[in-house]
Amino acid sequence: MSTCVFCAIVEGTAPSRIVYRDDAVIGFLDIRPVTRGHTLIVPREHSSGLADLEPDVGARLFAAGQRLAAAMKSCALSADGVNLVVNDGRAAFQTVFHTHLHVVPRHDGDKLSFAKGLVVRRDNDPDTTAEILRSALEGDPR
Repeated sequence: MSTCVFCAIVEGTAPSRIVYRDDAVIGFLDIRPVTRGHTLIVPREHSSGLADLEPDVGARLFAAGQRLAAAMKSCALSADGVNLVVNDGRAAFQTVFHTHLHVVPRHDGDKLSFAKGLVVRRDNDPDTTAEILRSALEGDPR
């Protein structure tokens, strides 16, 4: 039995708000989002960090990140930009040791609200946010 919370999400034994899935990766809303729509994309196979991430799975992780970033810009979240971030190792602020890509929607002029989001880390309506992203991804022809 795994003690990795992201493995449990992949297995469907831990709660999550899934917004994306394919045969290599799964994407779900961060439970402590910096901004509304902040999503984590993880490989289905456990990888504790970049050193043990298969390069082809890493490519799939970033391809899903690109797709989700485009959806964030075209849907009701109306992102003007997106941060794609991988924290690799404790010194880089990795707290869950299952490789994951943060996809964080950004808006022009959001520096103060972004900084506040780093402290508050809350979405008041994550179910609606998840539905917005799922709908936008379904409409993506890729």
